[in-house]
Amino acid sequence: MRILLVEDEAHVGEYLVKGLGENGLVVDWVRSGVDAVHHGANVDYDLAILDVGLPGLDGWEVMKRLRATRPLPVLFLTARDRVEDRVRGLELGADDYLVKPFSFSELLARVRVILRRGRQQDATVLTIGDLSLDVLRRRVERAGQRIELTVKEFALLTLFLRRQTEVLSRTLIAELVWEMHFDRDTNVVEVAVRRLRAKVDEPFASSYIHTVRGFGYVMEQRA
Repeated sequence: MRILLVEDEAHVGEYLVKGLGENGLVVDWVRSGVDAVHHGANVDYDLAILDVGLPGLDGWEVMKRLRATRPLPVLFLTARDRVEDRVRGLELGADDYLVKPFSFSELLARVRVILRRGRQQDATVLTIGDLSLDVLRRRVERAGQRIELTVKEFALLTLFLRRQTEVLSRTLIAELVWEMHFDRDTNVVEVAVRRLRAKVDEPFASSYIHTVRGFGYVMEQRA
């Protein structure tokens, strides 16, 4: 996996190149927005880690230009910790936003989640254990058994499979599957998850969809 790191602070850049490299990632490090756009136009990166305050072009503009030619996941790594800046980054389409100073272990975890999500987004057959979902054929099977799902159940399962090991809030699920703002008085998400579990989990020896009390759900294999 190849990462474009855009960071003008030498000590931060050196630290990240070393740390990410030790974890098996190839990192191209540039220090200006102009260089970032040039590299992005010529190399097929899996992720860009961008500072916001850059010489030449700021991180917002760099992301806009990088994505003008191809889809590219972006993680903002910046000292700008105002809520307004975080909201702006996410509204512009950033995949994540991490404020300096930061823990390298947290950064690495977030990078891995984004990279894993990117690979899953490209896949047409999604799997976990003995469960598989064919996006193009709209076919779901577990342990060789065909499972019939409604349109919304299929969309919900696709979301869980594409974002395995991520804890998904009820609010996020409602927005992505039903395109609605979450109303605390409605139980549409809980009902849908319960019906999905009844089809893909309960008839089998192990479960993949788990409740995270007080927040939402996660799909993962557990011993």
